[in-house]
Amino acid sequence: MRFTSHMDLALDEARKAGARGEVPVGAVIVGPDGAVVAADGNRTRALNDPTAHAEMLVIRAACAATGSERLLGHDLYVTLEPCAMCAAAIAAARIRRVYYGASDPKSGGVAHGACVFDHPQSHHAPEVYDGLAERDAAQLLKDFFAQKRGAE
Repeated sequence: MRFTSHMDLALDEARKAGARGEVPVGAVIVGPDGAVVAADGNRTRALNDPTAHAEMLVIRAACAATGSERLLGHDLYVTLEPCAMCAAAIAAARIRRVYYGASDPKSGGVAHGACVFDHPQSHHAPEVYDGLAERDAAQLLKDFFAQKRGAE
């Protein structure tokens, strides 16, 4: 089977999130057949919900779409390294692969910080691939926070 990246769609979702005033992070879940099951961007402010990270939203939507709490064979594309909360949800959902763009040394939970998937209490460790569209993902975040600092 040929690899097809869905990071462009995740970047589109991140741009939409940024346009809404949210931190520009986007995520996409793709099913075993390669079809997009869910796509969204951060909505913590819009929903007044600190758990409404892009990853959490697409996991919830994909689980609803599949009628299961497990997303076996599904892949997640996200523009920023998932935090510990999102990494724990990814493990609980049994997502097969995680592809992310920019690293997050401050709040990441995959390669930084808690390293959730490496923890002995993690129920599942997906395959992880980092650096997909890293420059574009990082630039979105840099531009967003520079604009926020300039507006203050």
